[in-house]
Amino acid sequence: MPNRKLTVRNNQRWEMDRVPLLEEGLFRKRILEEAGSGARVANFFGFLEESGDVRLFALLARDEESRLHLYSFKPSKSTLFFQSLTPELPQAHWFEREIAEQFAIKPEGHPWLKPIRKPVSGSVGFFQGTGEEIHEVAVGPVHAGIIEPGHFRFLCHGEEILNLEIQLGYQYRGIEQMMQEVSPERRILLAESIAGDTVIGHAIAYCNTIESLAACHISPRAEVLRAVALELERLANHTGDLSALGSDIGFLPTSAYFGRLRGEFLNLLMELTGNRYGRSFCRSGGVFFDMDSKMTDGFKHRLAKAKEEIQEVSNLLFTESSVLSRLENVGVITSEMVKQWGFVGPTARASGCAHDVRMDYPHGMYRFHQIPISLVNNGDVYSRAMIRWLESRRSIDFLLEVLERMPKGEILTPVGPLKDRHMALSMVEGWRGEIMHVAMTDSNSQITRYKIKDPSFNNWRALELAARGAQISDFPLCNKSFNLSYAGHDL
Repeated sequence: MPNRKLTVRNNQRWEMDRVPLLEEGLFRKRILEEAGSGARVANFFGFLEESGDVRLFALLARDEESRLHLYSFKPSKSTLFFQSLTPELPQAHWFEREIAEQFAIKPEGHPWLKPIRKPVSGSVGFFQGTGEEIHEVAVGPVHAGIIEPGHFRFLCHGEEILNLEIQLGYQYRGIEQMMQEVSPERRILLAESIAGDTVIGHAIAYCNTIESLAACHISPRAEVLRAVALELERLANHTGDLSALGSDIGFLPTSAYFGRLRGEFLNLLMELTGNRYGRSFCRSGGVFFDMDSKMTDGFKHRLAKAKEEIQEVSNLLFTESSVLSRLENVGVITSEMVKQWGFVGPTARASGCAHDVRMDYPHGMYRFHQIPISLVNNGDVYSRAMIRWLESRRSIDFLLEVLERMPKGEILTPVGPLKDRHMALSMVEGWRGEIMHVAMTDSNSQITRYKIKDPSFNNWRALELAARGAQISDFPLCNKSFNLSYAGHDL
C-alpha cells in the first residue's frame, strides 16, 4: 500500500482502508511530483481519528484525465508539525493555514502562518512597509450597504496599492462540525446555508455526496431538474455581476438592463423551486418539485427572449470606449498565477485556463449535454466580465436543449443507509467555480468528517494579487469582478 496511489472520480465512494497511508517524506515527494507534472491541489485537509491521531488527506486533480489522486499521512503526535509544502507549492498556502488553525499542527516553514477564520489575540498581524509616503488604508470589516463583513488592509504609496492583505472569518459558523452532529434532515439545510447565493451548487454537492455513500442512483429527470436549477443560479449571478460592474463604472443603462435580467432568472428559479434562491428544492434522492409541459414551454420562451436581450445589452457594454478604458488592463491575473496558486472557476477561465467541473469531471446531465468551456486570455476585469457574458449565453443554450428533451421518470428516489467506513466526494461547478464536498463515515455509518470547499477559498488570494499595482480607486471594480463569498469561505 505505501507505494500505491488511490485514483478516484467525481461522485464516487471508496473504502477508507484503500486510502494510501504514506510516511511524510514519501507523501511530500508524491505531492510535489504530481504538481510538477501538471496536477493541482484540489483539497488538502485534516481528520481527527478516534485514536487521537490527525490524518492529513491530499486530493490532486488531473483535470485532463477526469481523475483525482488521493494520498494521506499522519504527522507525529510528539512533534505536532510537518514540513510545509507552501514554499515549493504555493497552492498549499491557504490549505495549510486551515490545517494549522483546525488541528494546532504547524506546517514548519510556512511563510505567513496566521489564522484564516478565527483570529486570536497575539496572532500574526498584517504585512507592513516603511518608507516615505508609505501608508496603510484599513477597510472593513463593516462595509457600506448590504454586504458581508471582511477586513481589507491596503499598503499604499500614494494612490498605488503595493500590497493587499485580506482578513476573513467574521462569518464563521462552524458548519463543518455541525454537519457531523445534526440529523440528516437538518444537514441539507446547512448545505443550503453555506453561501446564500450558491444554494443550488452546495445543495447538489451535498446530495451527490450522500447518494454516493448510500449507493443511491437518482432518475435522469431529477438530474435534468437539478441542472436546470444550477444553470439558472449561474445566470442570475452572472447577470447580477454584470449589472454591478456597470454600476461601479457609472454606466447605468447596462446596470439597469442586466439587473432586470437577473430578476427574470431569479423569477424562473422561484417558479421551479418555490424560492428565489432555490431553497428546499434539492434533496438526497432527487428533487422536490417537477415541471409540467406548460411550464417547460414557458421557460423555453422566456429563456430564448433573455438570450436576445443579453446579446443586445452586452454589445452595448463591451463596445463603448469609455467602458473599455475602465475595464481593460485592471486587476490582471495571469495564467501563470492561476497555475501557481490553484485558482478556479471564471477567474481561471478569464486567464485562459480551461478548468470547468462540467467538462473535466462531468456529473448528472452534464455527462450527456456538454457545455463548451468559455475562455478569455487577458485575465483583467474586462476578461472576467466577458466570461460572465459568454457563460450566460452557453447556459441558456444548454437549458433550451435539455428542456426540449426532458426525460420521463420519478423525481425522488428513496435513500438507504450510508456505507460504513467509506469516503466519498462530489465536485460541482458553481457559478464562482469548483465546489467540493467530502464525507467520511465510521463503523456505525455515521458521518465523522464533512469537508467543504467553496471556490472562494481558492480565489481570495487572486484578489490580493490582482490589486497589486492598481490604483486604490479601482479596487471596488476589481473586487466586484471576482465577487467572492465571505460566508462560503468562513463556513
